[in-house]
Amino acid sequence: MGSAPSLDERHYVREGATQTAVKILVVGHFAVGKTTLIGSISEIEPLSTEETMTQAAEPVDDLKGVQGKTTTTVAMDFGRLTISDRVVLYLFGTPGQQRFVQMWEDMARGALGALVLVDPERLADSFPVIDLIEHYGLDYAIAVNHFDGTPLRDERALREALDLLDDTPVVTCDARDEKSSAAALTTLVRYLLDRTR
Repeated sequence: MGSAPSLDERHYVREGATQTAVKILVVGHFAVGKTTLIGSISEIEPLSTEETMTQAAEPVDDLKGVQGKTTTTVAMDFGRLTISDRVVLYLFGTPGQQRFVQMWEDMARGALGALVLVDPERLADSFPVIDLIEHYGLDYAIAVNHFDGTPLRDERALREALDLLDDTPVVTCDARDEKSSAAALTTLVRYLLDRTR
Protein backbone atom coordinates (compact mmCIF):
# COMPACT_ATOMS: atom_id res chain seq x y z
CA MET A 1 0.00 0.00 0.00
CA GLY A 2 1.48 3.38 -1.02
CA SER A 3 1.65 6.39 1.23
CA ALA A 4 -1.21 8.87 1.15
CA PRO A 5 -0.59 12.04 -0.86
CA SER A 6 0.16 15.12 1.19
CA LEU A 7 -2.78 17.47 1.53
CA ASP A 8 -2.29 21.16 1.23
CA GLU A 9 -4.31 24.15 0.11
CA ARG A 10 -3.76 23.32 -3.59
CA HIS A 11 -5.97 20.25 -3.24
CA TYR A 12 -8.91 22.30 -2.05
CA VAL A 13 -8.69 25.85 -3.41
CA ARG A 14 -8.05 26.94 -6.98
CA GLU A 15 -5.04 29.21 -7.32
CA GLY A 16 -5.96 32.86 -6.85
CA ALA A 17 -9.56 32.09 -5.84
CA THR A 18 -11.16 32.89 -2.54
CA GLN A 19 -13.61 30.13 -1.85
CA THR A 20 -16.37 29.59 0.64
CA ALA A 21 -16.74 26.02 1.90
CA VAL A 22 -20.35 24.89 2.18
CA LYS A 23 -21.27 21.72 4.05
CA ILE A 24 -24.16 19.82 2.46
CA LEU A 25 -25.73 16.60 3.70
CA VAL A 26 -26.81 13.97 1.19
CA VAL A 27 -29.46 11.96 3.01
CA GLY A 28 -32.10 9.38 2.33
CA HIS A 29 -33.38 6.03 3.40
CA PHE A 30 -31.51 2.75 3.07
CA ALA A 31 -30.43 1.85 -0.49
CA VAL A 32 -31.70 5.02 -2.16
CA GLY A 33 -28.42 5.98 -3.92
CA LYS A 34 -26.53 8.37 -1.62
CA THR A 35 -23.14 6.70 -2.09
CA THR A 36 -23.76 6.46 -5.83
CA LEU A 37 -24.63 10.17 -6.12
CA ILE A 38 -21.54 11.32 -4.22
CA GLY A 39 -19.36 8.92 -6.21
CA SER A 40 -20.76 10.17 -9.52
CA ILE A 41 -20.10 13.83 -8.80
CA SER A 42 -17.13 14.20 -6.46
CA GLU A 43 -14.09 15.85 -8.04
CA ILE A 44 -11.85 14.09 -5.52
CA GLU A 45 -11.71 10.38 -4.83
CA PRO A 46 -14.73 10.04 -2.55
CA LEU A 47 -14.36 8.62 0.91
CA SER A 48 -16.73 5.72 1.23
CA THR A 49 -17.36 3.45 4.18
CA GLU A 50 -19.19 0.77 2.23
CA GLU A 51 -18.98 -2.65 3.83
CA THR A 52 -20.28 -6.02 2.76
CA MET A 53 -23.67 -6.80 4.21
CA THR A 54 -23.80 -9.91 6.37
CA GLN A 55 -26.51 -12.23 7.59
CA ALA A 56 -26.44 -10.38 10.90
CA ALA A 57 -28.05 -7.38 9.17
CA GLU A 58 -30.89 -9.37 7.62
CA PRO A 59 -33.31 -8.86 10.55
CA VAL A 60 -32.77 -5.07 10.57
CA ASP A 61 -32.12 -4.05 6.93
CA ASP A 62 -35.23 -4.38 4.78
CA LEU A 63 -34.08 -5.51 1.34
CA LYS A 64 -37.58 -5.45 -0.14
CA GLY A 65 -37.31 -3.63 -3.44
CA VAL A 66 -33.49 -3.60 -3.39
CA GLN A 67 -32.63 -7.24 -3.98
CA GLY A 68 -29.04 -7.65 -5.11
CA LYS A 69 -27.66 -5.01 -2.74
CA THR A 70 -24.51 -6.46 -1.18
CA THR A 71 -22.88 -3.45 0.51
CA THR A 72 -24.02 -0.64 2.78
CA THR A 73 -22.58 2.56 4.28
CA VAL A 74 -21.59 2.08 7.91
CA ALA A 75 -20.28 5.55 8.76
CA MET A 76 -20.50 8.17 6.01
CA ASP A 77 -19.57 9.12 2.48
CA PHE A 78 -17.60 12.26 1.71
CA GLY A 79 -16.95 14.11 -1.52
CA ARG A 80 -16.24 17.58 -2.84
CA LEU A 81 -17.65 19.59 -5.73
CA THR A 82 -16.50 23.05 -6.79
CA ILE A 83 -19.47 24.83 -8.31
CA SER A 84 -17.80 28.19 -8.95
CA ASP A 85 -14.57 30.04 -8.26
CA ARG A 86 -16.18 31.15 -5.02
CA VAL A 87 -18.17 28.17 -3.74
CA VAL A 88 -17.08 24.61 -2.99
CA LEU A 89 -19.49 22.02 -1.63
CA TYR A 90 -18.36 19.45 0.89
CA LEU A 91 -20.78 16.56 0.62
CA PHE A 92 -21.47 14.32 3.60
CA GLY A 93 -23.55 11.23 2.92
CA THR A 94 -25.32 9.74 5.91
CA PRO A 95 -26.09 6.07 6.47
CA GLY A 96 -29.73 5.29 5.77
CA GLN A 97 -30.48 2.76 8.47
CA GLN A 98 -32.28 3.74 11.66
CA ARG A 99 -29.51 2.28 13.83
CA PHE A 100 -27.12 5.01 12.60
CA VAL A 101 -29.38 7.96 13.49
CA GLN A 102 -27.17 8.92 16.46
CA MET A 103 -24.51 10.05 13.94
CA TRP A 104 -26.83 12.61 12.40
CA GLU A 105 -26.46 15.21 15.15
CA ASP A 106 -22.72 15.53 14.55
CA MET A 107 -23.09 15.43 10.79
CA ALA A 108 -25.85 18.05 10.78
CA ARG A 109 -23.74 20.50 12.80
CA GLY A 110 -22.56 23.29 10.49
CA ALA A 111 -24.47 22.02 7.46
CA LEU A 112 -26.16 24.67 5.33
CA GLY A 113 -28.76 22.28 3.97
CA ALA A 114 -29.54 18.80 2.73
CA LEU A 115 -30.32 17.01 -0.50
CA VAL A 116 -32.90 14.34 0.36
CA LEU A 117 -32.79 11.41 -2.06
CA VAL A 118 -36.13 9.65 -2.46
CA ASP A 119 -37.14 6.39 -4.12
CA PRO A 120 -40.63 6.95 -5.56
CA GLU A 121 -41.45 3.26 -5.01
CA ARG A 122 -40.64 3.51 -1.28
CA LEU A 123 -41.93 6.96 -0.30
CA ALA A 124 -42.91 5.92 3.23
CA ASP A 125 -39.24 5.15 3.95
CA SER A 126 -38.49 8.86 3.44
CA PHE A 127 -40.74 10.12 6.24
CA PRO A 128 -38.27 9.46 9.11
CA VAL A 129 -35.45 11.05 7.08
CA ILE A 130 -37.43 14.23 6.39
CA ASP A 131 -38.48 14.34 10.04
CA LEU A 132 -34.82 14.26 11.12
CA ILE A 133 -33.80 17.00 8.68
CA GLU A 134 -36.63 19.19 9.93
CA HIS A 135 -35.73 18.36 13.55
CA TYR A 136 -32.22 19.73 12.95
CA GLY A 137 -33.65 22.84 11.26
CA LEU A 138 -32.03 22.27 7.88
CA ASP A 139 -33.48 23.58 4.64
CA TYR A 140 -33.63 20.87 1.99
CA ALA A 141 -34.52 19.91 -1.55
CA ILE A 142 -36.00 16.59 -2.66
CA ALA A 143 -34.20 14.65 -5.40
CA VAL A 144 -36.30 11.79 -6.71
CA ASN A 145 -33.81 9.13 -7.79
CA HIS A 146 -35.33 7.65 -10.94
CA PHE A 147 -34.47 3.95 -11.03
CA ASP A 148 -34.52 1.92 -14.24
CA GLY A 149 -37.90 0.43 -15.00
CA THR A 150 -39.89 2.69 -12.70
CA PRO A 151 -42.48 5.14 -14.00
CA LEU A 152 -41.97 8.88 -13.59
CA ARG A 153 -44.16 10.26 -10.82
CA ASP A 154 -46.28 13.38 -10.91
CA GLU A 155 -44.60 16.14 -8.88
CA ARG A 156 -47.86 17.30 -7.33
CA ALA A 157 -48.63 13.76 -6.11
CA LEU A 158 -45.10 13.45 -4.69
CA ARG A 159 -45.42 16.77 -2.87
CA GLU A 160 -48.71 15.71 -1.38
CA ALA A 161 -47.43 12.26 -0.39
CA LEU A 162 -44.34 13.76 1.30
CA ASP A 163 -46.32 16.67 2.82
CA LEU A 164 -43.88 19.28 1.45
CA LEU A 165 -44.10 23.04 1.71
CA ASP A 166 -44.89 24.79 -1.58
CA ASP A 167 -41.38 26.26 -1.91
CA THR A 168 -39.47 23.03 -1.23
CA PRO A 169 -37.69 22.18 -4.51
CA VAL A 170 -38.43 18.78 -6.07
CA VAL A 171 -36.25 17.49 -8.90
CA THR A 172 -35.87 14.14 -10.64
CA CYS A 173 -32.35 12.80 -10.97
CA ASP A 174 -30.31 9.74 -11.82
CA ALA A 175 -27.74 9.37 -9.03
CA ARG A 176 -25.44 7.44 -11.41
CA ASP A 177 -25.18 10.38 -13.80
CA GLU A 178 -22.77 13.24 -13.06
CA LYS A 179 -24.79 15.93 -14.86
CA SER A 180 -28.07 14.84 -13.33
CA SER A 181 -26.56 14.77 -9.82
CA ALA A 182 -24.97 18.18 -10.38
CA ALA A 183 -28.31 19.61 -11.49
CA ALA A 184 -29.97 18.33 -8.29
CA LEU A 185 -27.26 19.89 -6.12
CA THR A 186 -27.42 23.15 -8.09
CA THR A 187 -31.17 23.31 -7.42
CA LEU A 188 -30.50 22.89 -3.70
CA VAL A 189 -27.77 25.55 -3.64
CA ARG A 190 -29.95 28.08 -5.47
CA TYR A 191 -32.74 27.43 -3.00
CA LEU A 192 -30.38 27.86 -0.04
CA LEU A 193 -29.03 31.12 -1.48
CA ASP A 194 -32.57 32.43 -1.92
CA ARG A 195 -33.34 31.50 1.71
CA THR A 196 -30.33 33.44 3.02
CA ARG A 197 -31.02 36.65 1.11
